[in-house]
Amino acid sequence: MLEFIPLMKLFGGLAYLLVGGDFLVRGAIGLANRTGISPMIAGLTIVAAGTSAPELIVSVYSVLSGFPEIALGNVIGSNIANVLLVLGLPALIMPIVCTEPGIRTQAVFMLAVSGLFVVLCLQGEINWLHGLMLLTILVAGTLLAVRGQFSMPGVDAEDAEAQLTMVLGIPGKSWEIALLSGLGIIILPLGADLTVAGAVDIARSLGVGEAVIGASLVAFGTSLPELSTTLVAAFHRNLAVVLGNVIGSNVLNILAIVGITAMISAIPVAGSLLALDIWIMLAAAVLLTVLAVFGMTLGRLLGSLLLLGYLAYIYVLY
Repeated sequence: MLEFIPLMKLFGGLAYLLVGGDFLVRGAIGLANRTGISPMIAGLTIVAAGTSAPELIVSVYSVLSGFPEIALGNVIGSNIANVLLVLGLPALIMPIVCTEPGIRTQAVFMLAVSGLFVVLCLQGEINWLHGLMLLTILVAGTLLAVRGQFSMPGVDAEDAEAQLTMVLGIPGKSWEIALLSGLGIIILPLGADLTVAGAVDIARSLGVGEAVIGASLVAFGTSLPELSTTLVAAFHRNLAVVLGNVIGSNVLNILAIVGITAMISAIPVAGSLLALDIWIMLAAAVLLTVLAVFGMTLGRLLGSLLLLGYLAYIYVLY
């Protein structure tokens, strides 16, 4: 039977992660403004890293704590939620026309990265060499994006600057910057500790694998920054941010989060993830790529189907 305290740990930890990530992003942007860093560079580095901070902290902490299934389940579940949930909900607010400049290239790249990730998962373990390869791809793509030679998902200059303008409450004074940054650095690990502890307790209470909790509850919670960003962008009718945020997050989850985590410790791939989750993730990536390549419109009907698909996925997990 599911107990109250593990739920409080999980949702309290997720709340800490969201608040800590927000504080860290705002403090870092404030520091960038004071030091004269260009908005493009700030957007490329801070916004992209900030929205991925919850997934990264949880994944690294899970592996170091001896619960690698949560780490990989979190990444795979987040990528599924990004397409089916984070993209489905904004489509109910406004039709999303997938014809933004560069979106085709970004979507194809995301699909290639997702396919590579599936191949690595099929090896049964993602080790430091795999992590190094993923990080090398990330660094190379970022350098090309900064030079304007490649539209790198998640670190595309125009998308990053657009997201930067939606960050509210940026501090201007030195003590405010130090306070927010310091609080973010302190709160994020505390959130990861509570989240992982709650997830493990819930998995044991329900008699399911830790990968299931990582791919569902934990992934949903760590995807909330992307969800809030896309909803705000949808209300502002900023299609570039809606699509760029989803595609970029999926790419960074694999290249950055799996890459860094694997460099710290090898990640064994749970059998349940190989049986279902990675294929759902790959199918979602294919669907999004088809929408982008053919310039299709994601309206309320398809958005509703995406949401139903996400609910069906969660139902099958349990």
